[in-house]
Amino acid sequence: MTDIKDMESAPCNLGFARPDDGTLLIRLAGNWTLGSEIPPADDIRKEIESGPRITHIAFDTKEVEDWDSALLTFLTRIIDRSSRDGEVVDTKGLPEGVQRLLALKAAVPEKKGVRKETGKTSFLSRVGGEAIDFCRSTGEILAFIGETFMAFGRFLGGKARFRGSDLTVVMQECGIQALPIVSLISLLVGLILAFVGAVQLMMFGAQIYVASLVGIAMVRVMGAIMTGIIMAGRTGAAFAAQLGTMGVNEEIDAFKTMGISPMEFLVLPRMLGLTLMMPLLCLYADLMGILGGLIVGVGMLDLNVMEYYNQTMASVSLNDLFIGLFQGMVFGVLVAVAGCLRGMQCGRSASAVGDAATSAVVTGIVSIIVATAIITVVCNVLGI
Repeated sequence: MTDIKDMESAPCNLGFARPDDGTLLIRLAGNWTLGSEIPPADDIRKEIESGPRITHIAFDTKEVEDWDSALLTFLTRIIDRSSRDGEVVDTKGLPEGVQRLLALKAAVPEKKGVRKETGKTSFLSRVGGEAIDFCRSTGEILAFIGETFMAFGRFLGGKARFRGSDLTVVMQECGIQALPIVSLISLLVGLILAFVGAVQLMMFGAQIYVASLVGIAMVRVMGAIMTGIIMAGRTGAAFAAQLGTMGVNEEIDAFKTMGISPMEFLVLPRMLGLTLMMPLLCLYADLMGILGGLIVGVGMLDLNVMEYYNQTMASVSLNDLFIGLFQGMVFGVLVAVAGCLRGMQCGRSASAVGDAATSAVVTGIVSIIVATAIITVVCNVLGI
C-alpha cells in the first residue's frame, strides 16, 4: 500500500493503494463538492506511471461524506483517459448514485457537432478543409435550388402540398409587420442622400436637382437594396431559425416519415410569400425615401413642395421603376432561398441554429450585392 495524499487546504482527500500487481485502488474521502478544492486528475496519471503497469483501476469511497457534480466531473476525466489508455475501470466501489449517473452517460453518447473542436491545425489543413467544405456546400446549394424549382413546378401544376394559411401568415410577417422598420430605414436613407447631395449642389445653385438625385437613386437601386438587406436580417434569419429549430426537434424528419415533402410544406410558402411581398415593400421604400428627400429639400433648401414633386416626376422614368421592382423580386427570391437553405442545412444543436441564422444573413446580403452588380451591368449593356 502506498502513501495517502492529503489535501491540507481542501476538505477532500485523494489516496492510492496497490492491492496486487496491475491494480490501482483510488481512495476518496471527505466532501467532493463544488465548493471544495478538488485535486487535479493528473495526480492519478502520475501515480499510474510511477510504478508497474496498471491494467485495472478500482475505487474506495467509504469515507466520502458528500458529493455533487464535482465528483462526477473528476471521475469522468479519469474514466475517459483510462479508456483511451486501455485500462479497465471498475466503478463498483463508487456511491450508488454516481454509478447510475455514469451508466446513463455511457448509455447516451454525446451528439456529434455539439462541441466545437478547438485543436490546433496546420495552415494547409485549414485550406484543404475549407476547399472541401466549399465543394460540398456548392453541391448542396445546387441540389436545394433544383428541389426548389421542382416544388415550384408542382405548385404551378396545382400539385404542391402546403396549407394556404401558412402562405397568408408568411405574407403578413414579410409584408405588414415589416413596414415600420422599412419606413424608418428608407426615410433615413432618403434624408442622407438628399443632405449629401445638397452640400455639393448648393455650391452651384442647383438645389432643385436634389429631387432628381434622391428620386432616381431610391427608385432604381437604393430602395430595393435597403429593403433586401432589411429583409435578409429580419426575415431570412427568421426562416433559418424556424427551419433549424424544426430540424433539431426532428419535425422535418417526421414530415419525411409521413410522406410530406418539406420543400413543399415548409420552404415553398416562405419563398412565395417573401417573393410576392418584396416588390410592394420596395415600392413603399421608394416613397419613404422620396419623402425623406422632400423633408431636406423643403426644410433645408427652401424648395417648394410642388417644385420638388414636379422635378421628381420629370426625372424618374417607368424604366427606373420597373428595374427597381424587378430587383426587389429577385432579392426576395435570394433572401428566401438563403434563409431556407441554411435552415435545412442546420445541425442538431442549439448553437447550430444560431450559426444557421448568421449564415443566412451573410449569404443573403452577399447575394443581394452580387445580384445588384449583375443587374446594373446588364442594364448598362442594354441601355436602360
